Amino acid sequence: MSDKLTAVKGMNDLLPEYAGQWEAFESTVQGLMQRYGYSNIRTPVVEPTALFVRGLGEVTDIVEKEMYSFEDRLNGEQLTLRPEGTAGVVRAAVQHHLLHQGGQRLYYMGAMFRHERPQRGRYRQFHQIGVEVLGHPGPDVDAEIILLAADLWQTLGLQGVTLQLNSLGQPSERRAHREALVAYLQAHQATLDEDAKRRMHTNPLRVLDSKNPAMQDMIQGAPQLLDYLGQDSRGHLEAVRTILNANGVAHQINPRLVRGMDYYNLTVFEFVTDALGAQGTICAGGRYDGLMQQLGGKPAPGVGWALGVERILELLREQGLETAAPVPDVYAVVATNDAAQAAVACRALRAAGAKVRMHAASAEGQGSMKSQFKRADASGAAWAMVVGDDELARGVVAMKALRSGQDTAQQHDIPLPELATWWQAQQTR
Repeated sequence: MSDKLTAVKGMNDLLPEYAGQWEAFESTVQGLMQRYGYSNIRTPVVEPTALFVRGLGEVTDIVEKEMYSFEDRLNGEQLTLRPEGTAGVVRAAVQHHLLHQGGQRLYYMGAMFRHERPQRGRYRQFHQIGVEVLGHPGPDVDAEIILLAADLWQTLGLQGVTLQLNSLGQPSERRAHREALVAYLQAHQATLDEDAKRRMHTNPLRVLDSKNPAMQDMIQGAPQLLDYLGQDSRGHLEAVRTILNANGVAHQINPRLVRGMDYYNLTVFEFVTDALGAQGTICAGGRYDGLMQQLGGKPAPGVGWALGVERILELLREQGLETAAPVPDVYAVVATNDAAQAAVACRALRAAGAKVRMHAASAEGQGSMKSQFKRADASGAAWAMVVGDDELARGVVAMKALRSGQDTAQQHDIPLPELATWWQAQQTR
C-alpha cells in the first residue's frame, strides 16, 4: 500500500463542519461592504515577483524570508504566490486604468501565502479580507475604513478589540526621523540583536517593531516619529481622530506602531486583542499614497486594511460567537424505487426556497424507514418529507415535523403541485 498523502504543513483543509462559519462570516462582510458602497475585486493568486519586491520593499520580512517564489518553467518568469492583497489590487487598478472612472472603493477576499512558522490562527496558506480606497487623499476616508472595521466587530458581537493609531508622516519627515533613529541605534549597538543590527541601516523603522524582550527598554527610549511630523501630517492625524471621536470609536496613539510594509505613509492603525496570545493583531492597515506610482501608475493616493479570516473566526470561537453549521429545512425520506418522483418533489421545495437533503440509497437499497428517520433527525432538519409508493399513488407526499414547537404526532399529506404553497405558508407562521 502506498503512503497516505497529507496536506502541506500550515495549509489546512476547510471541512464541512466549519464551512458554515466561513460562509456566515463572509456573508456578513459582503453585506457590510455593500452598505458602505464598496465593490468587489478579485486578483490572481500568482503575481510577478517584482510586484512585491517593488511594492513591499526589498528588505521587509515578507520579501526576504516569507514569499513562495518560483521560476515559470515555460518562460523563466519569476512568479510568487501572493503574500498580501494590496499590491495586487493596486497593480490591477494601474493596469486597467480604474481611476479614469474616478476614485475607487474596493474590497477583496482570498487566500494568501507566507512561508512562516505555523501557530495559532496563523498559517502558511491563510485568508484575508481587505478594503482599498484609491484616489481619495483626505482623512475622511482613513476614518471611514476604520469605522467600517469597527462596525464589523459590532455586527459580529466581538468584545475586547482595541484600536491603536499612529502616523508615519511624509517621506521628508521620515528621513529626518531616520537620521536621528540610526544615530540612536548606533549608540546602543550593544543592546541590538543580529536582526536589528542588520536592519539598522536598511530599514531602521522596523527595529522599533521588534518583539525581543531584551530590546524593549532601548526601543522605548528611541526617537519618536510623531515628534518629527509637520503641521500638515499632524492635522491629518487629528482630523482622523476627530471623526473617530464623533462616532464613539475609542482609540489610543501608539508611537511605536510602524507596520511591516515600506509603502505606508501618514495614518497607520491596528485592531488588537489579548485573547489570542502573542499574535494579537486581527486587522491592520493605513495610507499608502506613493504605491500606485511605485507600481508604474500616475501618482494617486490610497488607503486600506486587511484582516485575517482564520484569526477572526478563532476569536469568535473563543468568545462563543461561532455560527452553527447550516442544516437542511427538510429531509426527504425515500420509501420508493421511483427516484425520479422523489427528485421532483425535492426540487419543487428547493424552487420555493427550502433547503432539502434527499436520502441517498446505498448499494443495498434505500434502507428502512426507521433508519431513514434517524438520519432525518440527526440532520437537524425541521421536517421529514416521506416520498413512498403509497403517497405517490395518491399524488401527495407526507410531511412530518421533527422539532418541538410543531405537531410531531401527525403527518400531513401535501399534494405535489401544492408543495411550494405549503412551504411558503410555513415561513409566515
